[in-house]
Amino acid sequence: MTQPPHDEPTAANPEELREQVEQTRAELGQTVEALAAKADVKARTQEKAAEVKEQAAAKATDVKEQATAKAAEVKEQAAAKAAELKEQTALKAGELKAKAAELAHQAQDKLPDPVKEKAALAAEQARAKAGQAGQLWQDKAPEPVRKKTAQGAQLARDNRKALLVATGVAVVAWLAFRRKG
Repeated sequence: MTQPPHDEPTAANPEELREQVEQTRAELGQTVEALAAKADVKARTQEKAAEVKEQAAAKATDVKEQATAKAAEVKEQAAAKAAELKEQTALKAGELKAKAAELAHQAQDKLPDPVKEKAALAAEQARAKAGQAGQLWQDKAPEPVRKKTAQGAQLARDNRKALLVATGVAVVAWLAFRRKG
């Protein structure tokens, strides 16, 4: 076998020759290891897989952070929209309440005096009958039932205006329906 010429000078003595042989062996060993590493497909595949896995984990972290930020933004927007809708609803409810009160006043103003007088008389008679029924109730009803009834009556007294307005509207509607029929 012929060897290519070396750029290195030949050794002058056996000791230098041994050192050159050792150095050549070491270089040859390194070259073989490098070639073996390149030829080891499994190890290279594992290295590449680890690299891709690391990149995927980094990307997943980025996407998660972006999603969290977007979710916080959407939540904030939803809260703002809910507050706006709540405000609009309260405004609309106030407008409707004022309109209902206005309509009740208009209906009451349009009632003829005889109807008002009849309504007042009917209310007085109803109060008298209610008083009699109340006394009978107190005498005959069991205690737990009386307590529940007292709570309902208190609720009615607390909302007297609303009940009177509703009653007035009902009377007007009944009279209007009666006149048509």
